[in-house]
Amino acid sequence: MQLFVNDLTVMDFSYLCPRRGMVGESWIVDVILDGGLNEESMVLDFSKVKKQLKRLIDLHVDHKLLVPAEHAYSLINHDSQNDQVTVDFMRPEGRSIHLYCPPEAYAFIYADEVSMVSVSQYLKDIIATELPENVQGLTLMLREEVIEGPYYHYTHGLKKHEGNCQRIAHGHRSRVQVYRNEQADPACEQYWAERWRDIYIGTREDLVGQQHLHLSAQARQQDFSEHYLFSYESSQGLFELVIPKAESNIIDTDSTVECLAQFMADQHKQMQPGASFKVLAFEGVGKGAIAHA
Repeated sequence: MQLFVNDLTVMDFSYLCPRRGMVGESWIVDVILDGGLNEESMVLDFSKVKKQLKRLIDLHVDHKLLVPAEHAYSLINHDSQNDQVTVDFMRPEGRSIHLYCPPEAYAFIYADEVSMVSVSQYLKDIIATELPENVQGLTLMLREEVIEGPYYHYTHGLKKHEGNCQRIAHGHRSRVQVYRNEQADPACEQYWAERWRDIYIGTREDLVGQQHLHLSAQARQQDFSEHYLFSYESSQGLFELVIPKAESNIIDTDSTVECLAQFMADQHKQMQPGASFKVLAFEGVGKGAIAHA
């Protein structure tokens, strides 16, 4: 007997890619359970599937940075004295990425790349230990939202957030809709798809000098003249990030979706002062903010 649950949850996260850098992503999760019927004549109660499996997925992937632990670029060090974890992603040609964060900020995928296949296997290994004996098989199907128009992948961190959004490197795959003078403007939408392709959106006040960071020996050997250096402390601990300027966009506000929507609307207004703009900026799947300028 098989039990299925579509749209179980959406995982919003970022991952490290040798080619693209730090990539914000949103994957929808569908689940199939194989097994015999229990004493309730069920494979598993739907309420338990939704609560238990969603909890495990949220705990181990959602709002984290996924690191391909077996890739040659990945150098990982856990400092047992302060329980911080350093990740150096040693991409060549001045494109290295460096982090110093609490361990909860990461998910280490034991593969040479982060993909739907490797993440699915990572989650299956975790979830399998939590399932009742009558459940003998688990299939996780990860998929992207079908987006007809332009979209972008972005990563950010919200230091003022009380929950997991405060982690400095989590992200989303997001559509965008722009209306100029109350008419849809595909060119404006495409502008953001290109400007924010695989981008880190950082807040200016979080920029620091190199002397303020806890850099590894490998990181200290790098030339950071073409990198942005970020640091902030929030309720979950100290978060630090070094990332190439070419893969970043600095803004003067927090990077909440509300602030991003207003930033986008204001940017268009500056470029075309005589027009009015409305921006619908999505944060992952099915949610976002609307701003006017």
